[in-house]
Amino acid sequence: MNRSSTPKPAAAKTAKPVHVPDPGVREAATAFIRDTGKMPMFAPVSGPRLTPEEAPAAPADWTPHRPSREGTKKGGKFRLETKYTPAGDQPAAIAELVAQAQAGDRDQVLLGVTGSGKTFTMAKVIEQTQRPALILAPNKTLAAQLYSEFKAFFPDNAVEYFVSYYDYYQPEAYVPRTDTYIEKDSSINEQIDRMRHSATRAILERDDVIVVASVSCIYGIGSVETYTAMTFTLKVGDQIDEAKLRADLIALQYKRNDVHFERGMFRKRGDVIEIFPVHLEDRAWRISLFGDELEAIQEFDPLTGKKTADLNEITVYAASHYVTPRPTLNQATQGIKAELKETLDWMVENGKLLEAQRLEQRTRFDLEMMEATGSCAGIENYSRWLTGRAPGEPPPTFFEYIPDNALLFVDESHVT
Repeated sequence: MNRSSTPKPAAAKTAKPVHVPDPGVREAATAFIRDTGKMPMFAPVSGPRLTPEEAPAAPADWTPHRPSREGTKKGGKFRLETKYTPAGDQPAAIAELVAQAQAGDRDQVLLGVTGSGKTFTMAKVIEQTQRPALILAPNKTLAAQLYSEFKAFFPDNAVEYFVSYYDYYQPEAYVPRTDTYIEKDSSINEQIDRMRHSATRAILERDDVIVVASVSCIYGIGSVETYTAMTFTLKVGDQIDEAKLRADLIALQYKRNDVHFERGMFRKRGDVIEIFPVHLEDRAWRISLFGDELEAIQEFDPLTGKKTADLNEITVYAASHYVTPRPTLNQATQGIKAELKETLDWMVENGKLLEAQRLEQRTRFDLEMMEATGSCAGIENYSRWLTGRAPGEPPPTFFEYIPDNALLFVDESHVT
């Protein structure tokens, strides 16, 4: 039986949502571009608002941030220990690379088949130029191999390792069909985290540093300005207030635990405060006070409690790369609240009530944690506000920690 079917009328197109700026929030210079298929990505209220597909370019006058490197640095000269000597084409390659580096040539290419001694050539270049170096590898496996080789080449210098510290990472996600929210979950390798802290500490304190890194070094990390601003030094004979010292340690994200003593923790025993620095594995510091005077600083084995050395001074770095001074944190929270208010207004106006409730609950919880403890889970999500970067300005990375005269070796550059 034949049936005649009449075509169904075309569904009416959904009108684009219209955003009415909230009068209580300062409006940006240009309106943001909205895509009906995606939620808008709100930039800070002082800059342009763009969708993720139209990220702004870096400002034309942008220059990398660099920490102050005044004063005498620790460490000595690079000294290569090996029984091998350059052979074949290596002497000519080493001489040319060194000459062009000293002449200020920014880009050079070293070609060679596997087994031709490129790693040894890099080591000789570092020794002859006497400049710190960052060696960028395409993956963790190759980075570990290079780290082992350079550790053997330069036993008296600081050879550090900087790769991703995630053993497992599940990004946050939302499944609209089932209204399922999947929270971000991760597992951090404590040993690699320790080595990352050791790398940032060494690059700020010493001139004889070689850092072997994976592409993790181009991803966001805490600002070097705030990281160095939160650092403090303790010397024998200093007049210090014990309560202030404990407060400073907490501000650096150290946790107090008088029973279970691990990396990134401190404890108090009478007039003694013990600190387990995040960059050390089997050593900790014991600070003895006599009233308000710092009487002695000792290095000890946290497992046995046995003293291993007497120290005259120590420099305490933060237990997290995302520490932020309190004035900066207070200013950032005000900006986050203003952006949150405008975002919630847009969501409510466009009927996204469930999303607005979820966003408000999550963000306000993070704000309360930051105001109470100085940090929160996923604080890197607020790095734009915490670092005060302009729209389009690159986020802080490990490259901002290294000095201006450092050498950069990109191994397997066609992959990296």
